[in-house]
Amino acid sequence: MKILDHTYLVGGAVRDTLLGKTPNDRDYVVVGTTTSDMLSLGFIQVGKDFPVFIHPKTKEEYALARTERKKGYGYKGFSIDACSKVTLEEDLARRDLTINAMALGKDNSLVDPFNGFSDLQNKVLRHTTDAFVEDPVRVLRVARFMARFGEQWSIAPETQNLMQTLKNHGELKYLVPERIWAETAKALSEPHPHLYFQTLNGLGIFPEIEAMVGLAQPAKYHPEGDVFTHTMLALKRAANLSFDLPTRFAALTHDFGKPVSFQKQGNFFGHEQAGIEVINKFCQRLNVPGRFRTLAILTSDNHTRCHKLFEMKANKVHKLIVETMDAVKKPERFQQFLQACLCDAQGRGQTFEQKDYPQYRLALLLLKNLSELDTKAIVQHALSLQKQGSEIGQFIRQAELACVKQTLLEKEEVKLP
Repeated sequence: MKILDHTYLVGGAVRDTLLGKTPNDRDYVVVGTTTSDMLSLGFIQVGKDFPVFIHPKTKEEYALARTERKKGYGYKGFSIDACSKVTLEEDLARRDLTINAMALGKDNSLVDPFNGFSDLQNKVLRHTTDAFVEDPVRVLRVARFMARFGEQWSIAPETQNLMQTLKNHGELKYLVPERIWAETAKALSEPHPHLYFQTLNGLGIFPEIEAMVGLAQPAKYHPEGDVFTHTMLALKRAANLSFDLPTRFAALTHDFGKPVSFQKQGNFFGHEQAGIEVINKFCQRLNVPGRFRTLAILTSDNHTRCHKLFEMKANKVHKLIVETMDAVKKPERFQQFLQACLCDAQGRGQTFEQKDYPQYRLALLLLKNLSELDTKAIVQHALSLQKQGSEIGQFIRQAELACVKQTLLEKEEVKLP
């Protein structure tokens, strides 16, 4: 296949290459070419809104150089021009940040009209042109890059001003729920997800989280500061411990009920249950997948119970682990719950970050012992005693309760595997 003469590697692949990282994807821009030219070379067209093509052998993405002009609201309100006269510099100018507006030619020569390499060296996120304000999704992307790169990076003041301008002009209300969640899920998966929410704080995208700002907590239990600070530290802890995405979401949402409780009664009593409705509405608004919602609600409702595991009586422990959490049948979800509780306990500043959380080990031991119960043998024994229906279920419950009691008697010997 003929190799096009005016093809450039662009975007994140260039950025990552200059950072010394191996790019996940390699995207190319082709200048001075038409759709018919690309098709004649064997490329497969896939783009509907603008000409994007897949290389038939490498399966890499090639797009015609294009410009975008604002014609409406939101991130879909654009007219596209991908004619053969569009230059590489014009194509790069439509990109969100200078670090994403660089290109590499076939000879590895760098095309950098907006000084992205300098910003890359100085760890600055800076918008490419004032066209930044034409697409509200760019606000989410800036925040997501902060979550990826970390606290050594900064956002250029003029870019922060444009982000605020997008809010002031009402553009952020045109962000569609699916796109917000898509960017948020990516951010939660990054090494520093708390920076995503810190960056977006004050822009009205996540009112449930902004309601936490300035909401003081009892210093005895939370010396780190307000509910927002605690939530960010809990989320940061989840990322530092490499916990999975649902666990990070549970850590983020576990105290969503505190602002509601405080507004109603001036304290946080019952915030665990108050958070259920807030999480439900949050997940409905953003179309958050059900498995995230379920774990988040269970965590909000029960994280304080987990903290008090050593103080609870056997029947309460049994209710939490067996009935509420269904831990024997869903051990992975139960472990995610315990991890979120751990982040809550340790997300209270450096003093608590490495503090032991023995409830985690006790809960896992309880799960292990309960999982090893021979349920079939218990049922057979109940049947031999002429038990039926609910009586058999009661027999199983009594065996489980006895197992919990025995485990709690041995709790002083709970140790990590």
